[in-house]
Amino acid sequence: MQGKAVIASILKAEGVEYLPCYPDNPLIAAAAAAGIRPILTRTERVMVNIADGYSRTSSGRRIGVCAMQYGPGTENAFGGVAQAYSDGTPILLLPGAPARARLGVPPNFQAIYNYRGVTKWVEVINAADRIPQMMRRAFTLLRCGKPGPVLLEVPADVMAEELAGESAQYTPVTGARPMGDPRDVREAVKALLSARTPVVMAGQGVLYAEAWDELKEFAELLQVPVLTTLNGKSAFPENHPLALGAGGHSGTRMVDHFLRKADLVLGVGTSFTRSSFVVPIPPGKTMVQATIDEQDINKDYSIAHAVIGDARAVLRQLHQEAAHQIGPDGRRGDLSVSREIGAIKEEFLREWMPRLTSDETPISPYRVIWDLMHALDRTRAIVTHDAGNPRDQIVPFYETLIPHGYIGWGKSTQLGTGLGLAMGARLAAPDHVVVNVMGDAAFGMVGMDFETAVRSGIPILTIVMNNGLMGGYEKSLPVSRARHRLDALTGDYARVAEGLGGYTERVEKPVDVRPALRRAIEQVQAGRPSLLEVITREEPVYPRYW
Repeated sequence: MQGKAVIASILKAEGVEYLPCYPDNPLIAAAAAAGIRPILTRTERVMVNIADGYSRTSSGRRIGVCAMQYGPGTENAFGGVAQAYSDGTPILLLPGAPARARLGVPPNFQAIYNYRGVTKWVEVINAADRIPQMMRRAFTLLRCGKPGPVLLEVPADVMAEELAGESAQYTPVTGARPMGDPRDVREAVKALLSARTPVVMAGQGVLYAEAWDELKEFAELLQVPVLTTLNGKSAFPENHPLALGAGGHSGTRMVDHFLRKADLVLGVGTSFTRSSFVVPIPPGKTMVQATIDEQDINKDYSIAHAVIGDARAVLRQLHQEAAHQIGPDGRRGDLSVSREIGAIKEEFLREWMPRLTSDETPISPYRVIWDLMHALDRTRAIVTHDAGNPRDQIVPFYETLIPHGYIGWGKSTQLGTGLGLAMGARLAAPDHVVVNVMGDAAFGMVGMDFETAVRSGIPILTIVMNNGLMGGYEKSLPVSRARHRLDALTGDYARVAEGLGGYTERVEKPVDVRPALRRAIEQVQAGRPSLLEVITREEPVYPRYW
C-alpha cells in the first residue's frame, strides 16, 4: 500500500467519517477510496473550524480531521488551528509537505517550524514505515490528557512510498480516564464541606469527560450553586435551580453575586486561566481545582487543594467521599441556595426584559436572542455565537438545556469561527437543529462558506444580525469613525446567501422575527441551509458586573 492509503485506512479504523479539506492533498482521494467523505470548503480556516466543531460536539470521542495543500494551504490554516489550540480542541491536521529532498529549503513553508506554539504535537512523517506508529502517537495525544490540536506533515514522496502489508497493521487507540489521588480527593471534600458559601465553576473538561450527570448529582448532593465558563456553557442545565449561568466577557447577575459571596471556589474541568473572556475570581477565596492537566495548577491563581484526573472520574470520587462524610442524602433538603438563585434571577430578567421583548425598530439584538430561544426545541438544538457583541449579548440570556446544546468559544476570538463550528456540529449531531448567530462583520470574513453548507448538504441556520457596523470599536476608533466612518459596513446578506443557493429571509420588524425563525427552522429540518438577515440596531451594552 502507498503511504496515503495507509493513512486513510488508519483514519477509517479510528472512526473518522468526514475529511474537511482544501484544495489539493493526496489524502483526499485516498480517504474517499477508504469510505471517508471529503468536504471541500472555500477557505482553509473554515475547514479547520468544521473539524473543531465536530470534535467539540462529540466530546472528542470522534476526532475531527482535515487535510490541506502544503505551502499556502498550511499557511492559511494557521488561524483556525490557533483558535482550536486556545480552546483546547482535539483535531488532527494532515497537511502535505514538499518531498523529503526539499525539506528545509527556503522559502518552502513547513508546519514543524511554524506550528509548535499552537499544537499539542507537530512532527513530520519522514518515512512510510513510520506512519502506523506516528499515527498511533497522534491519536494517543488526541484522546489522552488535555485536548489540543495535533499536526503531522506528510511529504509528497512519503504519500507515494510503498509500505508492506504487515507493516501497515494498526490497532485503534483507546483513551485514558485517570482518577484522582484519594488523599487529594479527601482533602478537597473536607475543605468544600467546611466552606460556608462554596461555588462550583465548571469548564469544558466536564463536556469532554461527558461528566454532566456526575456534576449535576454532586451539586444536588451538596446544594452548591454551579456556574460555567464560556467554553463550558451547556455542561450544566441552565434551567436547573442551582444554575447560575455562564461567566465570560459577559454573564449573569447570579454569577457575579455568588462569586463575590463565595468563600471557596471549586473548579472542575477548567484551567482557571485569567482572560477577558473568563469571569475573574475575586480575591480572598479558597481555590480548589480538579483538572486533567497539572500545568493548569497554580498558573494564574493560588490553588489550596488540587486533584489531577479526568473530570468524570474525579466527580464520582468527590461524590462518594462527600456522601461518606455527610451521609448519602447530603444537603438535599436545604433549598435556601436555590431560592436565593431564583430571586436574583427573577430580578436580573426583570431588568433586561424591556430589551429582550422590545418592539422598537431597528430590532434589538436581544429580541432576536429571546425569540430564537422560544422558537427552538432546545432539547434538540445546538447554538453557537460569533465573536464580539453577538457573543456578549447571547451568552447571559440563551439558556441551554442539554450537554453540547451550546458551543461557547473564547480566549482567541476570530471573527467567523461560528459558521464552521456549526457545520461541524451538524455533522456530529445530524438530528439536531444547529444555529450560528453572527454579526455582519463576521459574515464578511467567511460568508462564502455558506455555499459549502449548501453544496455539501449540511443544513444549518445562520442568523446575521446586521446593524451596518463593525461594533465594539467606538472607544478605540473615535477619530477614524468621525472623519471616515471607518466602522460602517454595507451589504445585503440575504441576497448573497440566496445567490449561494440557501433559503433566506430579510427581517426588519420585531413582530416578524419569530415567524421567520420558525420558517427557517422548517427549511433546515427539511435539509436546506438557511440564513436570516435581521436588521438590528447597535446596542453595545451587555451584562458585565466584573
